[in-house]
Amino acid sequence: MYFAALLARTEDGWEASDTELDDVETLSDLADLAREASAEDDTVLVLIEQEDAWFGVVRVDGEDDPRIYVSDAAAAARSAYGEILLTDELLGREPGDDGPDLDSLDLDGTEDGEPASTENDEEETGGLEAITHSPLGDTEILDDLGVSEKELRSLQADDALSAIAEALGASEVLETVR
Repeated sequence: MYFAALLARTEDGWEASDTELDDVETLSDLADLAREASAEDDTVLVLIEQEDAWFGVVRVDGEDDPRIYVSDAAAAARSAYGEILLTDELLGREPGDDGPDLDSLDLDGTEDGEPASTENDEEETGGLEAITHSPLGDTEILDDLGVSEKELRSLQADDALSAIAEALGASEVLETVR
């Protein structure tokens, strides 16, 4: 089960709205959705959580590139919404390096009938083993809004969004869309 909400900063404080991410396929789509939630070029936060497994924060400030923080990269990688946040850049991969080129793989096996071990095993599996169960992204994403890097890293997925909203002074508006 997922929960996703947009928090848009306005002159009068924060406004919250729940959002469906069914039509969002890329980080660019998500950033556009966030920008639509703000009448001005104000800060918009996209808060996403998956049942106590991981949470993510995407910050969009006007036309700037979105900033991303994911609490557990490996858990997010196994999630459709997490995959949107885990961009090649965030993972340190070259764009389009999603796995092996099937034409370059030796699909004949070995003479012994066992798969050959290569130095590129990690690359051939799409690199999922390289994604750890640790935070990934911009740990200072909320510093200027009252949530320090240390506080952000210490949050648990089950109450992270509520704790972030409370620090922002937006807990009441977030609870109205929960």
